Amino acid sequence: MPARDYFNSASSLALGVLLGAVGVAASAYVTRASWLPMLVAPAAEAKKEDPHAGHDHGPPGERVKLSVQAQANLGLVVDALIPESYERMLTIPGTVEDRPGISDRNVIAPLAGVVTSVHVQPGDTLQSGETLFTMRILSEAIQTAQTELFKSTKDLQLTVNNLKLLREIPKGGIAESKIIEVENQEQKLKTAVTAARQDLLSRGFRLEQIDAVAGGKFLVEVTVVAPDLVGPVKPVAIAVPKIVQTSNGERLPTFELKELKVQVGEQVQAGQVLSVLANHRQLYIEGRGFKSESALLAKAAQSGWLVRAEFNEEGNEWAAYSGELKIRHLANTVDPVSRTFAFYIPLENQSKTYVRDGQTFLNWRFRPGQRVRLRVPVEKFADDVFVLPAGAVVREGGEAYVFRQNGDLFDRKPVKVLYEDRIDVVLANDGSVGPGEFIVRNQAAALNRALKAAASGGGGGHEGHDH
Repeated sequence: MPARDYFNSASSLALGVLLGAVGVAASAYVTRASWLPMLVAPAAEAKKEDPHAGHDHGPPGERVKLSVQAQANLGLVVDALIPESYERMLTIPGTVEDRPGISDRNVIAPLAGVVTSVHVQPGDTLQSGETLFTMRILSEAIQTAQTELFKSTKDLQLTVNNLKLLREIPKGGIAESKIIEVENQEQKLKTAVTAARQDLLSRGFRLEQIDAVAGGKFLVEVTVVAPDLVGPVKPVAIAVPKIVQTSNGERLPTFELKELKVQVGEQVQAGQVLSVLANHRQLYIEGRGFKSESALLAKAAQSGWLVRAEFNEEGNEWAAYSGELKIRHLANTVDPVSRTFAFYIPLENQSKTYVRDGQTFLNWRFRPGQRVRLRVPVEKFADDVFVLPAGAVVREGGEAYVFRQNGDLFDRKPVKVLYEDRIDVVLANDGSVGPGEFIVRNQAAALNRALKAAASGGGGGHEGHDH
């Protein structure tokens, strides 16, 4: 075949193939609605067979997914990590005790007599100056003192009048020595009156009663009243609270009658204790430490570190105690039986009142004999550690873990524990977890069990995923 004929034949064939391809493409475009779904369906099925396409897997077995309901059932508490300082605590048992010289006051009989009336009962509250007892005087010394005061007062009045008359006599009408003699007598009687009044005052007589005796009205009965809260000598470096008032201006009771020592008709002697009054606003917490802990406790006392106190209280009747608790002093003796020594922390009490039958009663928050658990700081960590509640960390052998929240996913992260006790766990800020990350602060053990359950039931290396 000639070359020209061969070339023409090949060109004709190529043109035919090109035209055929164009025709097939045009036909496919027109009929795309019928054949396109058949191609897309297999691709979708292939994608469906790999549900982990685009998933961030993370380490196998270190992530668990929880529904919103599961998180609510566990009561998860999540918060961001913030570097802070921490004080290592020494846990020591303690007891609330009365504060010697402040909490209790003895009421004594000012003189010998017979108790004729008791105006209060144990549990009653009262103000300073309120009547407690009425006594009939039996003391001969008291009767004599009253007689002396009355006699000296009358003699002094007569002497003053006599001296006034003598001074009105013209000069030369009477010897000067006579006037001097009467003036000396006046001074002696003034001294006798002052001594007699002071004698009765020291025996418990009030000023108005003494004035009545001086006027000739002898007392056959005396009343014993509640003393003032603040005595003549204030304890050094101890703040004694003044009378407290409620929001409506009502005065709160000063004392509570703790114990009644006498009965009606009982004869008592001067100085005998009639009752014991209590004011529990100022108390002590007495801690008991071992001798081996004395250096740590002494350091806490010298440094003025704040002590935490955990009181055995039920319910939410009282708000969280906000008072500062510091060790005031350490005892310098060791109990020979328990081999412990005491240290003391001042405690400002709190109270509520209620009225029953017209009588106001006090309900104290802290009571002598109440048990306390003291947490005394003995070591301070730097300002770059993470402090979490004990429930935020779970252990497996030598490993310790926390859980970091990421939406409904919870990643288990290994951490380094610097210190832990029954309440707190201190973590190193070493990059295992970082500031600002949201860490679950409770139920770490429950999350760890959920993670293990998901891992054991998942298979295929996709532990913790919700397929």
